[in-house]
Amino acid sequence: MTKLGRIAVSTPDGEQIRLVAVEPENSRVIDLAQAHRLMQLRRSATEESAARIAGAIFPGSLSSAIGAGPVFREQIDAALAAADDASLAIDEVVWRAAVDAPVIRDGLTFEGHITNFFRDVVGSPPNPGIYVRPGYFKGSTGVSFGNNEVIPYPGYTEQLDYELELGYVIGKPGRNLNPDNALEHVFGLTIFNDFSARDAQGFELGVGMGPQKCKDFAYGIGPWVTTLDEIGSIEGLTGQVRVNGEVQSNTRVENFVYSPAELVAFVSIMDWLQPGDVIGSGTMGFGSGIELGRFLQPGDVVELEVEGIGTLRSPIAPEPEKVPWWPTPKHNPHAEETAA
Repeated sequence: MTKLGRIAVSTPDGEQIRLVAVEPENSRVIDLAQAHRLMQLRRSATEESAARIAGAIFPGSLSSAIGAGPVFREQIDAALAAADDASLAIDEVVWRAAVDAPVIRDGLTFEGHITNFFRDVVGSPPNPGIYVRPGYFKGSTGVSFGNNEVIPYPGYTEQLDYELELGYVIGKPGRNLNPDNALEHVFGLTIFNDFSARDAQGFELGVGMGPQKCKDFAYGIGPWVTTLDEIGSIEGLTGQVRVNGEVQSNTRVENFVYSPAELVAFVSIMDWLQPGDVIGSGTMGFGSGIELGRFLQPGDVVELEVEGIGTLRSPIAPEPEKVPWWPTPKHNPHAEETAA
């Protein structure tokens, strides 16, 4: 198949999101709706009909496009026949999150990161539940950022962290899957940066309701989605983290507690996977700053690179963003019980 992404285009009616095929080797992207429209015009379609059909097959939503199933995949090849007349320089486009996920879930599956985090940061053995079933949480889809989009620095943290993960992008609906058929429902891979406010994370996890503001301020998704058939084997892919151009770590997709197929299958138990859903793999070993004792600062630029996919570049805002309100602690009637 190919690599697919989403870009923003300015029009008289405001910003429009366009679906593109990405050809890094040719330093260009192809506006698929534009290419399909041109193809239809060459076949004597009217301008109105050509635009309507192209927009239906290649909307700005990658999730909607994937949901069309084989028709979408077949029409990509047809549209690329007009690629030369619908191409844009890759360095000149404005990226958005590679996929507009209906649901974001993020797992915890790499033994390297688990060991580093609990041994060196927490100072205790990992929670035994990590080895009983694949753990994951759900994140906000409203804070998805694409390649080169500026990431806010929340004013409530002093420990902003990156996390290098794979994002498994779901390609077709599925429920109650098993590891033997789960990857048949994965359309492709993207890079998933699970940004974390580490000082807020420690407090929130103790509440017992899962991550909140420690996660739901930014998720990096991009730079594009590479279809699974182009990737081949997921295990063994290499990754690298750079901050301000300096290599922070090299890592590798290896030492799964639960494999990608097991994680996807578990998520689907008594729940529906939807086209475009993103399931984060969990952080690769040494794929986060906290494992190295380093955090991001305002104005930093973090780059996450994964073999076969590309590089997701995320500039951090130059100043922390002030929050307009923060809750005041309430009286705890159980304080004495807790102290005892």
